[in-house]
Amino acid sequence: MWARFCGFLLRLLGWTKDSGPVAEKKAIILGVPHTTFMDFVVSYLFYTSHNAGKAHVMIKKEMFVWPIKGLLRAMGGVPMDRSNATALIKGIVDEFNSQEFFVLAMCPEGTRKPVKKWKTGYHTIAKAANCPVYLGYFDWGTKHISVGQKFELSDDPRADTEKIQQIYEEMKLTGKHPENYITH
Repeated sequence: MWARFCGFLLRLLGWTKDSGPVAEKKAIILGVPHTTFMDFVVSYLFYTSHNAGKAHVMIKKEMFVWPIKGLLRAMGGVPMDRSNATALIKGIVDEFNSQEFFVLAMCPEGTRKPVKKWKTGYHTIAKAANCPVYLGYFDWGTKHISVGQKFELSDDPRADTEKIQQIYEEMKLTGKHPENYITH
């Protein structure tokens, strides 16, 4: 029932789903372009509408305050302490290894502000957890959303990230706040 309601809300907001959920029990879905907190809401509605389990998302720990703390957790939010990247990555990999089903959405930009050099933490986590990476998107210009294509990782995080940025650039996506999204 909740899945149908989420699908209804997504359609009511004008969004079109270009795909279903990922096929694997464990995966990382990149979410691009990330220019607003509403990306999280739209992505939640999208993934939940498929009734395929909960997708998790890393959110800065400062957001986990009353009264939204419980809601963020219920929606798959995982508090992220950005002050210790090593501990953060180890904690997420432990989550992957301890659960049968764990899909994690990540924004390689690392912020809602414009950045030229995307972060490679997704790569480190995917390699350590032995899970695939999908090039998900939410295009506010066309209101299309998808988990995107699967991307095969090499052993070079920076080269892979540059290739991924190129793929996204060719997609001509629009963020809710377009001025906050640049690919190169």
